[in-house]
Amino acid sequence: MDEIINKVANSALEVFDLEDYYPSGIRTQIDISQWLLEGLLLKEKDFREALKNYDWQQYENHFVAIHCSTEAIIPAWATILVTTYLSPFVKKVVLGSLNDLETSLYQEILSKIDYTKYQYKPVILKGCSKKSVPESAYIFAIQELQKVAKSVMYGEACSAVPLYKKGK
Repeated sequence: MDEIINKVANSALEVFDLEDYYPSGIRTQIDISQWLLEGLLLKEKDFREALKNYDWQQYENHFVAIHCSTEAIIPAWATILVTTYLSPFVKKVVLGSLNDLETSLYQEILSKIDYTKYQYKPVILKGCSKKSVPESAYIFAIQELQKVAKSVMYGEACSAVPLYKKGK
């Protein structure tokens, strides 16, 4: 019987796994409508009082997305004010959905990576992940990898889809 050889392990192929860059921490979405009259009307005095009396410490070390689940028209200063209460406790605040939060986290992280490890090499942008990696993170990653890699494929080594190949 012939010996089984792992050709992927012996190749110059590099795997770029976005899950490796997933920042640990609790993700929380805060609905601003909870401080609005009937979820729709912002009465400044009541709003400020509600924020002042709210337990912000419960979000210690969380990543937070602020949104409004109703059709209320919220002045810009309202979400900024909520952020002033959150900032002493949280790791990051964004306006939007939990997906917007993940996108923001990945954009920040991927902009700080040293991609020279992938210089002139074939790279697989790993597709399957157990964690919540937004599709936008793959968009950020390919833009950076394309600058340095010889080629970029998406998926797994056994079934990769070619995305980019540097011209000669």
